[in-house]
Amino acid sequence: GKWVAAAVIGAVVDRTDLSWDDPVEKWVPQFRGDAKGDILLRQLLSHTSGVRPYLPAPRVDNYNHLDSAVTEILPLDTVFAPGIRFEYGGLAMQIAGRMAEVAMGEEFEFLFQKLIAVPLEMTGSHFTPVNTDGGHAPMLGGGLCTTLNDYIRFLKMIYHNGRFGNKEILKPETVQTMQVDQVRNAVVAPGEYVEKALGQHHTGIYGLGEWRELVDETTGEAYQISSPGWAGAYPWINKRDSVYGFFIAHVQGGANKKDGFSSFYGSPVLSETVTKIVNQ
Repeated sequence: GKWVAAAVIGAVVDRTDLSWDDPVEKWVPQFRGDAKGDILLRQLLSHTSGVRPYLPAPRVDNYNHLDSAVTEILPLDTVFAPGIRFEYGGLAMQIAGRMAEVAMGEEFEFLFQKLIAVPLEMTGSHFTPVNTDGGHAPMLGGGLCTTLNDYIRFLKMIYHNGRFGNKEILKPETVQTMQVDQVRNAVVAPGEYVEKALGQHHTGIYGLGEWRELVDETTGEAYQISSPGWAGAYPWINKRDSVYGFFIAHVQGGANKKDGFSSFYGSPVLSETVTKIVNQ
């Protein structure tokens, strides 16, 4: 969900006064006077915000709307100052989604459908369950329900710099901003996804809602980007080899198996294999 959620927010940036460099408190006033109010939108989407990665157990984000989810986050302490470290997790994205809601005046599921799903003809995709009474807060960090055919349309749009046929879904500069290094000077601990899964040691491992898997050593441009899920979903784009794809499976139980297999860290073998086949 992270890649698509960031694209929804990017579409709001394209259409409103919302900016990647806006602090939380500009759009969500209850954060004024709180340390989290100074966090920038781009930090919320690049895992450098300092917001704890998940709600403390046993609490679960199962509120009816993002405003309620954000209210639950408000009293939680940050775990580091914004921009200091990279720590992967999904909770900060709830705040980013709320900023987009306020800027556009609509709830996140409506924004997703209007700005991304409908123009891309993603008829089987949604962030909130379709049959709930009273609604359900979208989990931006991992709650997208989708299909192979739907998601490949999203990847096609990103691959073509925001265009889908004759429609501009995202501005080219927005797509580019999502793909550039947003970790910047934040400390990246050893063993993060890009190092553990691909053996890469660059620190610019993340953009906005997407991993920067493979990076050109000369230009610093990410030519392979992705957004793997813990339970077996792996979308990626390799611009150098002109390949993009999406594999989706369901891995029962936890992401890490007793034999050492992890569907999350094992994902890049799929892109590597497809690239080799295509280049034969």
